[in-house]
Amino acid sequence: MTDDLTQLTIKEASRLLRLGSISAADLVTAHVQRIERLDQHVKAFLRFTPEVWEKQADEADRRLRQGDAPPLCGIPLAVKDVLCVRGVETTAGSQILKGFRPPYTATAVARLFEAGAVMLGVTNCDEFAMGSSTENSGYFPTRNPWDLERVPGGSSGGSAAAVAAGEAMIALGSDTGGSIRQPAALCGVVGMKPTYGRVSRYGLIAFASSLDQIGPFARSVDDAAITLSLMSGLDPLDATSSDRAGMEVLNNFGAGVKGMRLGVPREYYDVKGIEPGVKSAIDAALAVLRTQGAEVVEVSLPHTDYGLAAYYIIAPAECSSNLARFDGVRYGMSEVDAPNITEQYLETRRKGFGSEVRRRVMLGTYALSSGYYDAYYLKAQKVRTLIKRDFDEAFKQCDAIVSATSPTVAFPIGSKTQNPLSMYLCDVLTLGGNLAGLPGISVPCGTSHGLPVGLQVLGPQWGENVVLRVARSYEEASGVKTQVADVV
Repeated sequence: MTDDLTQLTIKEASRLLRLGSISAADLVTAHVQRIERLDQHVKAFLRFTPEVWEKQADEADRRLRQGDAPPLCGIPLAVKDVLCVRGVETTAGSQILKGFRPPYTATAVARLFEAGAVMLGVTNCDEFAMGSSTENSGYFPTRNPWDLERVPGGSSGGSAAAVAAGEAMIALGSDTGGSIRQPAALCGVVGMKPTYGRVSRYGLIAFASSLDQIGPFARSVDDAAITLSLMSGLDPLDATSSDRAGMEVLNNFGAGVKGMRLGVPREYYDVKGIEPGVKSAIDAALAVLRTQGAEVVEVSLPHTDYGLAAYYIIAPAECSSNLARFDGVRYGMSEVDAPNITEQYLETRRKGFGSEVRRRVMLGTYALSSGYYDAYYLKAQKVRTLIKRDFDEAFKQCDAIVSATSPTVAFPIGSKTQNPLSMYLCDVLTLGGNLAGLPGISVPCGTSHGLPVGLQVLGPQWGENVVLRVARSYEEASGVKTQVADVV
């Protein structure tokens, strides 16, 4: 019975909770027991929060008894280690913030708490969300529940792995260049990146402020949709947040794809390095969508080849500015001995930041420096505008864009760590959505060599309901569901 509870969707669990067949405490206990059994192998979590889940589960059961249960009442939640939760150690996967306990809670997390979600713990990630494999964590690598010798993707690999292993029903991640969608694909779960501004970034430890977005991992498209709707909406604490109603993401999203035009970019379909098994799974997914009445058309995103270079100038430039605040003086690492304040800053950052973070800070600082700003950062922003225009033109020909999420399945741990460029190429199909500020989702669409493959759906700005509509139609018609991985 315990493991059965860890394989439910939100809809299934909520029904049992409201009928009184199970309690919130039962549901949380089932997930905690699974974590105790499996996470020593998966290592999805950095730290657990029993003081939080016990209080929240008790409150959920009280509200269930009174009949005023909110939509996520009693649903177990995991939170990526870049989202602040008041009083809970939050370190962005970095040693430099070890011991930091925020005095406030991120708006996205707070809204899920208000909706009744129960926080189990904090999930591992690449340090400051910089990576595609969760091997850049300042603590330890997370492992893919489908094959413990392979990566779960990144940077939100801990959240993806927690959902895939049945250790949480939903989890929060952040997506700067694909950090929700790519690990969702590699772990065989649903992962949703909203339009930039749909979800407040207040309380998110920033990587690249013009690219970052918070979104959910879930076991079904419906679960992702309801979670996103509850997180969304205007936040006076984030000037970039939109006043669009969160519930609009659910508009007509169950209507199917009959009569829709779905664009397949030739640059994505034939992207360099795509594995034959991944392409075969995407071909099969396109065939399913055709049987549901969608018209699949070819579109072009001609500046795709410049996207990777533009992204790896813009994102490091913004990270170099954002990470300047971490000096170990007022919070985080502070035990460094040095003869003066300048040396203390230097030594703190040498010891506190990992190699990938230092690499990106140096790249970004160089790109912003006098004499190079116009040649690098300004030019990259012009390319970003061209990429946005490519998508605008493509959406004149189609309702949504479909492709693989990742050109490869999960790769072996350690296989790309010595070649940063090969790791960066993991994001080639996802980062365009961030540069253009678009909503996107990855849904499981079969396997290649026994490992999950993800189908990516991108929509126009504020078109989450269109993205969810395509993803839900495919999920229902294909019968390809998120499976809780049989870890050991």
